[in-house]
Amino acid sequence: MKKVIGILIILILMVQTNLSIAATNKELEDQKNNIKKQQEQEANKSEQLQDDIEEVQAKKSETLKGIENLMNQISSYETEINDLQDKIDELQNQINDAEVEIKLKEAQYTKEKQLLDDRLLAICEQGETRYLDILLTSESLIDFISKYNIISEFVQSDTELLESIEVQRKEIEQGKAKLENDKTELDTAQSSLESKNSELKKAKSQKDSQVKKLNAEEKELQKELEESEKKQKEANKAIEKINEQIRKNNENSNVTNIAGKPSSSGYIFPVAGLSKSNINNKNYPSYAGHTGVDINLNVVGKSVVAVKDGTVVISEAIKGSIKNYDSKGNYIGSYSSYGEYIVIDHHDGTMTLYGHMKPGSRKVSVGQKVKQGQVIGTVGNTGNCQPRPTPSHPLNGTHLHFEVRINAKPVNPLPYLP
Repeated sequence: MKKVIGILIILILMVQTNLSIAATNKELEDQKNNIKKQQEQEANKSEQLQDDIEEVQAKKSETLKGIENLMNQISSYETEINDLQDKIDELQNQINDAEVEIKLKEAQYTKEKQLLDDRLLAICEQGETRYLDILLTSESLIDFISKYNIISEFVQSDTELLESIEVQRKEIEQGKAKLENDKTELDTAQSSLESKNSELKKAKSQKDSQVKKLNAEEKELQKELEESEKKQKEANKAIEKINEQIRKNNENSNVTNIAGKPSSSGYIFPVAGLSKSNINNKNYPSYAGHTGVDINLNVVGKSVVAVKDGTVVISEAIKGSIKNYDSKGNYIGSYSSYGEYIVIDHHDGTMTLYGHMKPGSRKVSVGQKVKQGQVIGTVGNTGNCQPRPTPSHPLNGTHLHFEVRINAKPVNPLPYLP
């Protein structure tokens, strides 16, 4: 009996132990499942957090892109405003000149009209006297011929006076008509100027509002972009000043301007051994505010050449705060805008610009004559390159920025290239 009881106790203990183990296992499994759930929740939280971070970064990036677009818009408005102001100044000068010219012609017209009136009055006062009576009173053939010549001169003089008065009358009428057209055009230009100034003010306000949303790093980049834009405007003014001097020199020397004929431009490609296939984006402009094309495929170490004979009018480096790196990631200096760049005048109304070249690679100086195909530098990434070069991606910014300008204004360079 005792033996049976002992066995039962052992069995009971075994069952309890198994139950305890099962309970423990279930607990452990539950704990494991709870931990797994917590891990999944944490993973979801982490993933959501990462999504949130990326979304914030994307928003910041979009904000910065929006600011860059506004900057390009502002620059475009400023260019249009400058062009309108130039047009207004030109029209105002034309109006002033026309008013002075009309007054002079009216004075001359009044004077000659008075002369004609006096002549007519004198003829009327002579009564029935005619030129024939004068001729018939001639005492001899010589006297007749002499009087005939004098009368002919009077008649010719009267005829010329009448014709002159009629011509002046028509010129005064045409001058006044043109003056009215110029004044109407001036009013239109001034209205457009007011509208553009209003749009410019609005765009600047929007930009200032967006800048406040940037973080510290983006604000620093924003400063670099604004500095680059300022430097580029300075470069454009320098080019315009040079172009104006060239224009005056050409007028004095009667140089023929054949600009605006891309098909007969006679250019070669500006990077030795390459072609249009080395331009990744062949749209013009490839982005808002871009004034040239970027030759950016397989360009590292390639030589930049003059597309046509000409004279170097600019060869300089625009220093700034944008850090640039070479193809190995080494810091090569701080630049802005075009960085190391050259401008060549081709003596036909066109200029070409070569930007972002390698530091120390410029081989020509201002005033130097260059031949087509002559090496003037090396492709680089100095200045405000797009996309901007960084130590981890130094090759991104390596390209040649190439422009064609007519009367200092950038035009689509692609039709000029072979």
